Amino acid sequence: MDLKKERLIDLFIGSALGTFAGDAFGMPFEGWPTHAVRAKLDQYSGMQDGRFPRGTYTDDTEMMIGILETIVAKGYFDPESAARNFLKNFHPERGYGARIYGLMERLKAGVPWDQVGTDSFGNGSAMRVAPIGFFFYDNPDKIQEAAVLSSRITHLHPEGIAGAVAQALAVGFAVSHSLKGRAIDPHSFVDSIAERIEPINKKFSLRLRKLKTIEPKTKDELLNSLLRLYRCNVKAIEAVPPAIGVFLFTNNFSEAVLLAVSLGGDTDTIGAMAGAIAGGYYGGKEIPPEWLEGMENGDKGKDYVIELAHRAAELIIR
Repeated sequence: MDLKKERLIDLFIGSALGTFAGDAFGMPFEGWPTHAVRAKLDQYSGMQDGRFPRGTYTDDTEMMIGILETIVAKGYFDPESAARNFLKNFHPERGYGARIYGLMERLKAGVPWDQVGTDSFGNGSAMRVAPIGFFFYDNPDKIQEAAVLSSRITHLHPEGIAGAVAQALAVGFAVSHSLKGRAIDPHSFVDSIAERIEPINKKFSLRLRKLKTIEPKTKDELLNSLLRLYRCNVKAIEAVPPAIGVFLFTNNFSEAVLLAVSLGGDTDTIGAMAGAIAGGYYGGKEIPPEWLEGMENGDKGKDYVIELAHRAAELIIR
């Protein structure tokens, strides 16, 4: 296997496992204010127990797995297949939002995938979209098209759709830059995403461009700047930009995830999104071994995610 193929596999695994790792790392702190999270992480910076045992993933990763399963089975993104996977994988105890229960009931009753979504501006379609970003990394048009379809299964509000597209593009651009050995320029990275989502939702595009006003010299300055700009809650417009921001202004995978979780608020989702982008740039080999060892590994656990990501890469490199 040549070095480029080996690197592509590692980046795909990095983004998929990055979603998982960020999700599991942020899980214990969901809803916590930033000062409480920072105090806890100052004492211990490993994965911790929360509402679930340490290393457990939530709905973020479970739905990401559904999208990755679709891509591996089809060789492209098929929203009908993804919707079926969402239903098949659905475990309410993973922490799904209340709105999703009704959506799953409609899918179970046979309602078509494009008729079950609601006018939600939440971050739920962004949290799971990483496989679309890394699989189509070399084609932003396909990333955008597939991310829109993916969002429409559950989230129909323009802000929800824009969030999914922005996150998928961030993952795709991260993989592309890494393969080409290119450093990330924060301003051009943000502009490339903002220009594409402006026709979907201008407000989201403008809010995303606020990242260009940040010039942090320390971690605390970065956190305080992001918290000044964004609420870091369940709204896509408040969660996706800071997830992108921590990636842009950090230098390795673990630092990006730690700072994403340190923002507080919707920590598992912001951690998952930051982990997906950072993993797509730094690769799976840069995820700390102690984090990997602690991640759940049942039927659809760590090894299953690695296998799916590897198979997705093989569809491209054959």
